[in-house]
Amino acid sequence: MQATRSRQIPLSRWLPTSRREMEQRGWEQPDVVLVTGDAYVDHPAFGAAVIGRIIEEAGLRVAILPQPNWRDDWRDFRRFGPPRLFFGVTSGNMDSMVNHYTAGRRLRSNDAYTPDGQAGFRPDYAVTVYSHILKELYPEVPVVLGGMEASLRRVTHYDYWSDSLKPGILVDSGADLLLYGMAEQALQRLLQLLEQGVPWSSLRTLPQAAFLLAEGEQLPKNRHWETLELASHEQCCRDRRIYAGNFARLEQEMNRLRPYRLTQRIGSSTLVVNPPLPPINTAALDAIYDLPFTRLPHPRYRHRGPIPAWEMIKHSMTLHRGCFGGCSFCTIAAHQGKFVSSRSQASIMRELDVVTDMPGFKGQISDLGGPSANMYRMRGLDFKICESCSRPSCLAPTLCSNLNLDHGPLLKIYRAVREHPAVKQAAVASGIRYDLLLSSKGAPRDATSHRYIKEVIRHHVSGRLKVAPEHTELQVLQLVRKPAFETFISFKKIFDQLAREAGLQLQLLPYFISSLPGSGEEEMGRLALKTRQLGYRLEQIQDLTPTPLTLATAIYYSGYHPETLKPVSTAHTKRDKDNQRRYFFWYQPSNRRWLRERLLKLGLAELGRELLKQ
Repeated sequence: MQATRSRQIPLSRWLPTSRREMEQRGWEQPDVVLVTGDAYVDHPAFGAAVIGRIIEEAGLRVAILPQPNWRDDWRDFRRFGPPRLFFGVTSGNMDSMVNHYTAGRRLRSNDAYTPDGQAGFRPDYAVTVYSHILKELYPEVPVVLGGMEASLRRVTHYDYWSDSLKPGILVDSGADLLLYGMAEQALQRLLQLLEQGVPWSSLRTLPQAAFLLAEGEQLPKNRHWETLELASHEQCCRDRRIYAGNFARLEQEMNRLRPYRLTQRIGSSTLVVNPPLPPINTAALDAIYDLPFTRLPHPRYRHRGPIPAWEMIKHSMTLHRGCFGGCSFCTIAAHQGKFVSSRSQASIMRELDVVTDMPGFKGQISDLGGPSANMYRMRGLDFKICESCSRPSCLAPTLCSNLNLDHGPLLKIYRAVREHPAVKQAAVASGIRYDLLLSSKGAPRDATSHRYIKEVIRHHVSGRLKVAPEHTELQVLQLVRKPAFETFISFKKIFDQLAREAGLQLQLLPYFISSLPGSGEEEMGRLALKTRQLGYRLEQIQDLTPTPLTLATAIYYSGYHPETLKPVSTAHTKRDKDNQRRYFFWYQPSNRRWLRERLLKLGLAELGRELLKQ
C-alpha cells in the first residue's frame, strides 16, 4: 500500500532527496541541506520533515540527505553540492547511541527508522560523524546542529556507551551553531536573519542557540539576559560531586520560563547556551501541523520494505507537546520542555480528516496523545507564578497547587474524534498519568476525572491500557519523581471496576524499570512480590539506560543526588543489572532456585518464601 500510494502522488510533493529531483525543480543550488540519520518520512512525527517543511514555508530551497553513506568516498555528502546558507545536521528522531545499543550495551539488530527495520544505516555518534565529513568537504559552509542527540548533548554530559564525560557536542563535532529543544521558532528567526543579510558572526544573541567562543572572544552583550557560569568541563571531569552540582544548576535553568544565559569553559574555549524562546503557542503549533506533509515515506523506499516507526504512528495524532512530570530518567522535559503546548481542536480535526483519507485507513486511530496522554491544555492557573518557578516537576515531590487539572478540553477532543464518520475506534496508547486523575485518598479527583477514566475505558482502550508506575518502593519512586505505588493500586481498582461495569475484558498493563537510582535487589524482590500479589507476570519491563541530560544519569555517573549531594547507590556492573532484572521473572522455573538462594543470602528468606510459594 505504501508503494501504491507513493506512486499516485507526484514526486514533487516531497522535498528533494537527490540531485535529479532538485534539478527537476529547476534548482541549481539548495539554500539548505538537511542531513538526517533517519529515512525520510514526510510526516509531522519525524523531525527532519518538520524542519524541512518550515524552511520551505519560509520560501527557501531545502533538500534532504537521509542516511548518507559515511563509510565510502562520501559521494552522498556531495550530492547537492554546497548549500547557499548552511547544512542542518541531526541524528534523527533518536540519539544514535540509544538507537544502536541496548541498556546492556549490546548492538541492536534492527532500526525502526530504516526501511525493513535494517540496522547499520547510520553511524555511532551520527551528529559528530556527519559534521566532520561536511566540514572536511565544505569547510566554509556553516553547519547547524539540531534534534534529540545534539540537544541532549549540548553541555558536558555523561556518555554511557564510552563510560566517560564528554564536552558539549559543538566541541567534538566542529559545528558552528546548535539549536536545542523543539527549535522551530529559533530556526525561523535564524532564517529571517540570514535572509536579511546578517552575518554568522552576528548571530550570537539568537535565542535557543548554543555556540563556542574562542579564547579571547568577548561574550556578546544582551541587556535582557543575565549570565550564569557553570563549572568547567575540566572541573566536572576531576570531581564527580562538582559534576552533580553542575547538573542541579543546569536542570533548574532548563525548567524556568526565564532562565539565565549559560556559559561553560571547555579548554581554551567557552560554550555559550542562550536562553530559549517561550513555549510555542497554539496558533504557531497549529501552523506546523498545517504544513503540506504527504504523511508518507519518500518513494525512494518503495522497494526496500516498510519503515517500522512510520507503520506504528501513521494513523496516530499528537495533541500536545511538553511534559511537567519531570521523571528523572526521561529526556522529554530536557528536549521538549516542562511547559505543555497544545493544539486547537480545529487543527486536530483538520488532521483527522487527512488521516482518515489515507489509503489503508480502516477506521482505527492508533493513538490520541502526546508525551503524557492526559496533559492536554494543562498549565498553571496563575501563570505569573509559573514565571518564577524552577521546579523540575509539577507533580513531585508534591502536586503543585497552581496546576490546572481539568480534563474537560481533552474529553471534548476524544468525543469529536470518535464521532467522526470514518473513525471506528481511537485508542489512547500514550501513557496516562493516573496521578493527575486521583486525589491523595485514591479516589477520582473530581467528576471530570472520573468521567475521563470511564470514557477512556469504554471507548479508547484496545484490550490493554499501558501505564508506568516504574517501581513499587517509595524511596526509589521519590528519587525518580513518580507517585507512590499505592496510587497505581487505587487506579487499578477503579479501572477493573469500571471495565466490569462496562462488560469489557480489559487489562491494565504496568511498565517497570530495573536498576533505577536507589534500587537494589531487596527493592526488586519487593517489587516482584507486590506485582505478583496483584496478579501480574510482568511483560513491559526494561533496564535503565543512562541517557544524557537526565537526573538519573547524573546520579548513575556521579554517585550523588545533584540536589542534596548525598550518596545514592545505582547498579553499575552487568552482573548487578542482570540480577535486578531476574526479579521480574520470578515465575520462570529456571529462576526460582536462584531467587530463593539469593534472597536467603541477602537475609530476606521470608520475602523469598512469600514470592516463590506455590
